[in-house]
Amino acid sequence: MADGMDEETDRDAAVGGATGDLETEVLVVGAGPTGLMLATVLARLGVDCLLVDGKAGPTRESRALGVHARTMELYEQLGVVDRVLAEGTPARAVAPGYGGRVFGRLRLGDIGSDVSPYPRIHILEQSRNERMLVDAYEGLGGELLWRHALDRLERVRDGGDGRAGVLAHLAGPDGAIRVRARYCVGADGASSEVRKNTDIRFEGITNRHTFYVADGVGVSGLAEDAINVRPGPEDFLLTFPMGDGGRARVLGIVRDVDTPQAGLTEAGVRARLERLFSVTMDSAAWFSTYRVHHRVASAFRSGPVFLAGDAAHVHSPVGAQGMNTGLQDAHNLATKLADVLRRGAPDSYLDRYEAERRPVARTLVRSTDRVFAVVTSDRRIALILRRVVPTIGAPVAVRLLPRLRGSDRFFQYLAQVRIHYWMSDQAERASGGKRGRVVGRRLPWTGGNYGPLASFQWQVHAYGAVPESVLDGIRDALPLEVHALPLGGSAPLEDGMLYLVRPDGFVAASATPERAVEEFAAALPFPVPVRG
Repeated sequence: MADGMDEETDRDAAVGGATGDLETEVLVVGAGPTGLMLATVLARLGVDCLLVDGKAGPTRESRALGVHARTMELYEQLGVVDRVLAEGTPARAVAPGYGGRVFGRLRLGDIGSDVSPYPRIHILEQSRNERMLVDAYEGLGGELLWRHALDRLERVRDGGDGRAGVLAHLAGPDGAIRVRARYCVGADGASSEVRKNTDIRFEGITNRHTFYVADGVGVSGLAEDAINVRPGPEDFLLTFPMGDGGRARVLGIVRDVDTPQAGLTEAGVRARLERLFSVTMDSAAWFSTYRVHHRVASAFRSGPVFLAGDAAHVHSPVGAQGMNTGLQDAHNLATKLADVLRRGAPDSYLDRYEAERRPVARTLVRSTDRVFAVVTSDRRIALILRRVVPTIGAPVAVRLLPRLRGSDRFFQYLAQVRIHYWMSDQAERASGGKRGRVVGRRLPWTGGNYGPLASFQWQVHAYGAVPESVLDGIRDALPLEVHALPLGGSAPLEDGMLYLVRPDGFVAASATPERAVEEFAAALPFPVPVRG
């Protein structure tokens, strides 16, 4: 079991004793942000979990770095958000531009402040997100085996009860070991061995243009403390602030026709930045180039095996939503696994994970693919749009957007707080496709109603004028937490209504006081004795 020490020798010693056969309820393959979030929530909910990874320790490169509002809310639920606030750098504005010009600043705090307690994007590198989650997981007594790579995955019957399970063959520093588990989650990245062993297709395309990413040092020519978005006549530039000293994450797209035969180099990129965007960079603490993939797994579940994060979907980094989407996959799946393993929900309830999260991935991949197509297209109309829209539209948008009614919707899409799930197949059919304002969505924030979510329990929220006798009646009838909360802010919650909230913070049902016990008992995925 890893002990969280940073020295390589100490970490190696921590994993050296894993031999023979192991058993666990959930095997998580991949200790990146997705796997760590999943394992931490499982540990928080008392589910036996084993987390394994072929690497020697957490990622050292910065890699992904934008933490959006919805992820900050999950971190608050886990009790680690203060660490993000202390260690991260808030992006206070979005600065649109074109080439070397900047067309004002759209302050992020001006929109979204009524929607989430975290209306800004917080910049915290993937490596530091991982370190924080490792500490949280191990603090809960979680078991983590570094330098143990998946070699082969088999489906087996779990014990003598006939339930499906898996037998994982791992290659470790002291030889091969086997792990028997009820469920296995592949959180092992775009080249997922779990996905390959399960014969799940990874459907989509690989873009023909080259992406570069650099953690720049001594960067100048950008709007400070802001996310800079600049299309150009040839390239596209996106930057994120990373703290003092001119540190910035610099991402760009270079078309193949403009890419040197020998490939992009750090020096070549610095020259392009200065020529096309009037941005200078002294050096890069990290520099990498890669092709962008737009792919979604054909299934997120195959029997006892699940996929999450990059193992299930990959897309361009436009919008900085990749790590956030994986963290939300993990949070969703972990609470469902706990409902099955600890609360008695049927195995079929786990099908809701794919039903809820795969549409989110498909929408995200489609939207980022379209944006990517526009910023890389050689077509004349696209070239005109890339020049005209920022030049004419951006100066108007930065002045008017914060004042426009419904401008919070822009924030909600980017921050991933507007996601809607159907609570069941029956609910989707009965709705006629019309999505509800509250049910199926993340609990609207009223300014002080997120504290109870820290328990990770199914709970009832009563807002406004609900008699205490009604609340006592629900407490007597159902084994659920019941919270009476004031109705504040602009949240679309109704005075006098009651809401059933899932452990992941999504609203599962709403009811009047007279119908609450009956409707909430029916909406729970596990059997409960209705008392009285």
